Amino acid sequence: MTRAIQIYDTTLRDGAQGEGVSFSLHDKLQIALRLDEMGVDFIEGGYPLSNEKDFEFFQRIKEMPLKSAQICAFGMTRRKNIAAEDDPGLAALVESMAPVCTVVGKTSDFQVTEVLRVSLEENLAMIADSVAFLVGAGRQVIYDAEHFFDGWKRNPEYAALTIQAAVDAGAMMIVACDTNGGAMPEEIARILQEARTAMGDRKIDFGIHCHNDCDLAVANSLAGVEAGAVQVQGTINGVGERCGNADLISVIANLSIKKQGYTLLGGRGTEHLTELSRYVYETANMHLRANQPFVGQSAFAHKGGMHVSAIARSSESYEHINPESVGNERRILVSELSGRSNIVALTTKFNLQHDQALMDQILAQVVALENQGYQFEAAEASFDLLVKKCVGVFEPHFQRIKYHVSVSSDDQKQITTEATVKLLVDGEQRHEVAEGDGPVNALDAALRKALHDKYPELRAMRLVDYKVRVVNSDAGTAARIRVMVESCDDHHTWGTIGVSENIIEASWIALNDAIEYKLYKERQKSPVAAATV
Repeated sequence: MTRAIQIYDTTLRDGAQGEGVSFSLHDKLQIALRLDEMGVDFIEGGYPLSNEKDFEFFQRIKEMPLKSAQICAFGMTRRKNIAAEDDPGLAALVESMAPVCTVVGKTSDFQVTEVLRVSLEENLAMIADSVAFLVGAGRQVIYDAEHFFDGWKRNPEYAALTIQAAVDAGAMMIVACDTNGGAMPEEIARILQEARTAMGDRKIDFGIHCHNDCDLAVANSLAGVEAGAVQVQGTINGVGERCGNADLISVIANLSIKKQGYTLLGGRGTEHLTELSRYVYETANMHLRANQPFVGQSAFAHKGGMHVSAIARSSESYEHINPESVGNERRILVSELSGRSNIVALTTKFNLQHDQALMDQILAQVVALENQGYQFEAAEASFDLLVKKCVGVFEPHFQRIKYHVSVSSDDQKQITTEATVKLLVDGEQRHEVAEGDGPVNALDAALRKALHDKYPELRAMRLVDYKVRVVNSDAGTAARIRVMVESCDDHHTWGTIGVSENIIEASWIALNDAIEYKLYKERQKSPVAAATV
């Protein structure tokens, strides 16, 4: 027997309350479509009374061809001393035309008397009136019991009355909320079981909604499911206010892969979890969290030589699941901590693994360069070029004769940055100048200008990220600088690195590698293709 667990996504409302998170109307609609494709059961679109964007979302989403998800509008119980039918918030929920309304109300007597500043009896009436009004308007109602666990620990008798009021008024589900994110997994399980017992003969399903202030939101959500919850509320990537919400990516992966006896997402599977996670990051213009469980770039990355050697024999030795089961991939990193196993793993595609002397030479180069400040973990393109140089078959597509970068400012504080490059390209000298928004942008523009005629495929290449770090900060202004450049075209993304005491020179090295890698790739040659002959 398996138990179906509903996934309720509140990325578009609770997640948007996180610092640095902002969605446009178009973003919200596109994310909703992705969630629906994934098989999410409920998608909370926002609070239609709070702003025009959320109101418009509910008007537009009605036109979208959703496959299975139900759209939920979020709101609060009626205001004190006002009839439910006269409350503008409840009216907005009805006008949204969302088939499901999620209403939040107070469970803790402390919150009732000190925050709402109403009597305990009035709070019960606010809950009952609000749920009954929405049910009477033809809506299904999910009641989010705010501060549920804190309230239960403080006054379980009153907390029970609040959820009984919601059920008696017609709520289809009670969601127990760890609003402050301070509950422990054992408390979640115990209190949820007590709450289910307190419902007596009332047949009602429970859900769980956890915040991550103790870094336990996922664990608490799983404890809630073990205690009988049939719905988990959370956000993609755990975004949300303060420390965030339960990360639905991890919740789904754990319940689908690690746990037994649960079905989720209508049986669609978890192979697109990584894609969904990164889509939300990119849409919100947020940096990916590399060490995010299951879907992070480092989730299945291996650096230590002993680990890589073991992985080569059995992936289970250092991987708890198959990376492909969540749409991720294994990555072998190379650094001064690497052994020959890392080099062998990274060069398998080049058919060099049987040349022990070459493997040792490559490893020695990596160790020497990392001692200078290089770091190849996120610069696989530079590593591929390094291998080609070690093999002795690297042929540059162009050679630098010299470059010059200047920055000037006039009395109007207008800053002008100009770069000049002189290259040797196929035996011909090319001398070009370009302006840019900064020295690196100007240098990149001049370099491309000198190469585009000979290599038009470079027009499809663009720089997507540029990072600078001081390697030896104790040297002060003479410190060595590490520059990491991430480039992409219409099909691939690759990283390159440069290190120098001069930030412009470090940038040149990284840009040079990025272009060389692109040109080799376009000619359908790996950086060590000649070595496989």
